[in-house]
Amino acid sequence: MKIIKCRRISSGRAEGLSLYSPAPISFFGTIDPETSVVVERGHPLYGQQIAGKILIYPTGRGSTVGSYILYGLSRRGLAPKAIIMKEAEPIVAVGAIISDIPLVDKPQSYDFTSGMKMVVDADKGEIILL
Repeated sequence: MKIIKCRRISSGRAEGLSLYSPAPISFFGTIDPETSVVVERGHPLYGQQIAGKILIYPTGRGSTVGSYILYGLSRRGLAPKAIIMKEAEPIVAVGAIISDIPLVDKPQSYDFTSGMKMVVDADKGEIILL
């Protein structure tokens, strides 16, 4: 078990498997709001579903509509369990807060891959690798 300190943006705790992208994500244009599948051609996660995963990516990009797309995914049960970012920005922060999705950023270590079993405890400011 390894504990990585981070900064809480949106409170909560979630456990699950990671889905890692080295590329930024825009919830408007990258993610299909009806299925949570990455639909942006050429994106490293193209064709993969973000629902139920701990989504890890460096930064957001794009429109303020992204907050509402994240909220809509949450209402349909298709949102990620938690989000880890190198640097959170307001669009994703608002979306995570209104959707009750734990969101952390600025992890002390950023050596992630897909398929890692982990706990995101935003309230404690910790990512626990299991």
